[in-house]
Amino acid sequence: MKKTSFGNVLLVAAIGAVALVGCKKQEPAPAPAPEASMPAPVNEPAPAASALSVTSVSVGNAAAADKTVAPLATLGVKDKIIVSVKTDGTASNATVAARLTYQDGQVAGEQNAMLNTEGAETTNLVFSNTNDWPTGKYRAEVTLDGQPAGMAQEFEVK
Repeated sequence: MKKTSFGNVLLVAAIGAVALVGCKKQEPAPAPAPEASMPAPVNEPAPAASALSVTSVSVGNAAAADKTVAPLATLGVKDKIIVSVKTDGTASNATVAARLTYQDGQVAGEQNAMLNTEGAETTNLVFSNTNDWPTGKYRAEVTLDGQPAGMAQEFEVK
């Protein structure tokens, strides 16, 4: 009988181990989920852009029966200030807002109203002061759903 050295036995064992690892069966990748189990895409219409627009803005101190306001460049210290906003179009829960700013940049008042309309409409935002309005120049700015709308109006309180 032939003697085998311990080194040769280790060498044969190492070669055998490498051969086994190289022949290891590859596991298949998991199959993707069948499309039938995925929810079908929902074709929802995109939210409609507001079909409402501001057609004019005027500032005055009195409103007629039809809500129109005669524009005034000068108001009195005891007057109520009416910012009249004419809109046209269709809207559901649209917010029209007005901000009065005094000549030094200080906000003198803010008002808003919710509109649900189809067609032309006038919305009056009324500002009143328990004290006299400070004399000076003011600016009325209007927004529709948070976006500037219409022309800013400047007026003076004397």
